[in-house]
Amino acid sequence: MSRAADPSPAAPGGRHHGGLISSRRHPLVRRLRQLHSAKGRREQQLLLLEGTHLVQEALRLGLEPVDLLATEPWQRSHGAVLRALPAGLAATMVSEEVLAAVATTDHPDGVVATLAPPPASWGPASPRLVLALDGVQDPGNLGTLIRTALAAGVEALWLAEGADPLQPKVLRASAGAALALPLQRAGRSDLLHQLELLATPAGPGALQVVATVPPRAGAMPYWELDWLQPTVLMLGQEGAGLGEAFLQRATHRVTVPHSAAVESLNVAVAAAPLLLERWRQQQRGGPLA
Repeated sequence: MSRAADPSPAAPGGRHHGGLISSRRHPLVRRLRQLHSAKGRREQQLLLLEGTHLVQEALRLGLEPVDLLATEPWQRSHGAVLRALPAGLAATMVSEEVLAAVATTDHPDGVVATLAPPPASWGPASPRLVLALDGVQDPGNLGTLIRTALAAGVEALWLAEGADPLQPKVLRASAGAALALPLQRAGRSDLLHQLELLATPAGPGALQVVATVPPRAGAMPYWELDWLQPTVLMLGQEGAGLGEAFLQRATHRVTVPHSAAVESLNVAVAAAPLLLERWRQQQRGGPLA
């Protein structure tokens, strides 16, 4: 049960509930702790946002949190965030121990919130740049990929299985980009079907399908590709790389040349020059000879 303390003053101009939740057994605390798991997020249809930046990013995108739990020190120093909350939502004051129990991080900065997940989407009907990921497992890698994709102007992210893109660690690693980018997580067969629909040569807005592979014969350096054409870039999972079915759908194969001292690059590291090459070509007028 919760223990109600004397109401503390809200941050200037802010809104908060007067009672302090100091017990980990409180029903709200138990419910939010369930969001640590994919099952809990699926059953409640909620995401867990941890930290000031993610809460601010959600509000900037016009998304409305369902719950917001914060410590008293956080509320005192973040009046502007409290004032930006949607009508009808007030911050719930919790002890630092309770906040630590709700959060998945070791040192939460004083606030967590819940949010309805953005609707799944394949993105625009005729996109200019899509990132398709085949089974990326590491949440940190996935979050970094999503953030880089948004910075590079990717218009949709397609995921064949792999890590849950809306789990807390991915949301943190993406710095909120996972809330802003049209995203579809599907089985491999569904994603392959989507590739076929948009890469049909006779179809309107057909994309070139680009597979990323380790340095080998037959794969061009990434800067020789014309990235100004409508493109879907495919990257594979850590270790195994792209599955054979995805490689067979490719119209082009590119690589990021590097020293033979390592067999391959981290998938999130390799994605950065590939995705940002489009920006370079937009400034320079095309690929390098």
